[in-house]
Amino acid sequence: MTGHQIRRQMTATERSGLGGLSDVVSHLLFHRGVTEDVSAAKFLVPDYERDTHDPFLFKDAEKAAERIIMAIRDGEKIAIYADYDADGIPGAVIWNDFFKRIGFVDFIIYIPHRHNEGFGLNENAIDKIVAQGVKLLVTVDCGIADVGPVARAREMGMDVIITDHHEPPLILPLAYAIVDHKQDGCAYPDKNLCGSGVAFKVIQAVLKKVKKGERRKEGGGLQNFRDGHEKWLLDMVGIATLSDMVPLTGENRVFAMYGLQVLRKSPRKGLMRLLAKLKIAQKHLTEDDIAFMITPRINAASRMGVPMDAFHLLAADDDTLADEYADRLESVNNERKGVVASLVKEIKKTIVERHGAAVPSVIVLGNPDWRPSLLGLAANSCAEEYDRPVFLWGRDGDGCIKGSCRSEGRTHVVELMRAVSQGVLTQFGGHKHSGGFVVASDAVHYLEQRLNEAADLINGTVSDIGLAGTEASGWIHEDLIDLELSLDAVDYRLYDDIAKLAPFGTGNPKPIFLFRNVRPESVRQFGKANDHVELIFKNSRGGKIPAISFFGVSNEWAKSVQPNVPVDLVASLEKSMFRGRAELRLRVIDVILV
Repeated sequence: MTGHQIRRQMTATERSGLGGLSDVVSHLLFHRGVTEDVSAAKFLVPDYERDTHDPFLFKDAEKAAERIIMAIRDGEKIAIYADYDADGIPGAVIWNDFFKRIGFVDFIIYIPHRHNEGFGLNENAIDKIVAQGVKLLVTVDCGIADVGPVARAREMGMDVIITDHHEPPLILPLAYAIVDHKQDGCAYPDKNLCGSGVAFKVIQAVLKKVKKGERRKEGGGLQNFRDGHEKWLLDMVGIATLSDMVPLTGENRVFAMYGLQVLRKSPRKGLMRLLAKLKIAQKHLTEDDIAFMITPRINAASRMGVPMDAFHLLAADDDTLADEYADRLESVNNERKGVVASLVKEIKKTIVERHGAAVPSVIVLGNPDWRPSLLGLAANSCAEEYDRPVFLWGRDGDGCIKGSCRSEGRTHVVELMRAVSQGVLTQFGGHKHSGGFVVASDAVHYLEQRLNEAADLINGTVSDIGLAGTEASGWIHEDLIDLELSLDAVDYRLYDDIAKLAPFGTGNPKPIFLFRNVRPESVRQFGKANDHVELIFKNSRGGKIPAISFFGVSNEWAKSVQPNVPVDLVASLEKSMFRGRAELRLRVIDVILV
């Protein structure tokens, strides 16, 4: 952060629209587009019944529900085909739990190998699934662009129901039903659900069909599913929603909040064993624990070629298996960290050698030896460091040039890829902040040029976004400072005010505060590798206020900050529960010498 951009104060008229709330809460809400009492009440206290939508508003939801009920009733074999990430895998667990709770056993879970099979449906997998006698395939978090594999399934007599949340291509697969809120003609009001969120809505549709009594002889135990019991599946929806960088507003806020509530008392054996190994108190689980501890381990399984290990961990109902898979995930995550660290080091060295200080608007690098499954993590690290969208490519097991991209927070990477001239990218997809792509082999050499041309074209036609309370197009500027505070303001009353807006994430960022001209009493490095930094400040009452920067030793400020030397501190406020002891502390975002 190179300057102090602070959100403006509300006018008296604007403040009057948010009566009954503290100044801090009303200020934070206003700058998240919540400007009046009714919407504030809904935001601060989401209600599951009131704030979730009828699943039948999804195009094809009723058709999909009918087909799934028929398959269960008639004893047809069903395959759940889920993406291999921390959105798709929890979605597979949702279906696994649902089937088991209704006593339906004739199903399989298929999660493709990230490196050998790639994203989405593939024809080899279709052949394997059909050979197992499957009559109905239901996707989770994938399928919307898989025209060929769906056609192959139809040829072989298998129906396909696509449940997805990715941007649809111009030509849709000829599936039995497509449940994706982003397709044309879909009336579902919230367009931001993750893949597991869509899967959950389909299960809701199935249960609503049964509850209405439209099928008196459902079979498979559907009629025995207790009303409201599907809420226990929200732990997996919560993990997926918090993992997939979807905006935590609207229905996603309900899923994230209720998901965390279920997770804090979830009886899942694998989850409990993993949390114990990570020394995380389950009853105090937070969105940060999900994002920084659980999600990377789920994703590590697929990145290192063992996606079913993550599924088995979350679905385990045996103590021994739960412990085994928790150990496996920890092992593959450690292996993944070492590989990615080396990769990021190589990429940054190449950027310096190739561009020096003149880094282009879009960073594009590739190497046939790079494993595509690890490039998203590396792209994310580089996008944060260079404040640029980053596109990285490698070669998969079939010799195809594939890559991942990450936004720096402002660029919509899917729109950027869409603006690239035809013939360069043979496939692409994803979300605003992250995506994947396949490059034509003869086009990879000018991919950087085409992406930068596309960025110039887009930047020339999109107007600047204002910094007023209700920002244009629903954007939230996550790098703006919310308020300037004194160290005396750091107390549990402030924390309680901030916590009312949790859980935080994309679209609802953690509040950021500026503490101007403050002096650290001490500065120290800690951790096994001495790679974390702690600054200790004192308020006017002599109370100590720690400020932590994990892996902060590599920051430029860490090399210069000294005890008793004034700095401007940019930080968020959090409550640590390390070893069961509550402690208020600041999480450092930036330190500027003054």
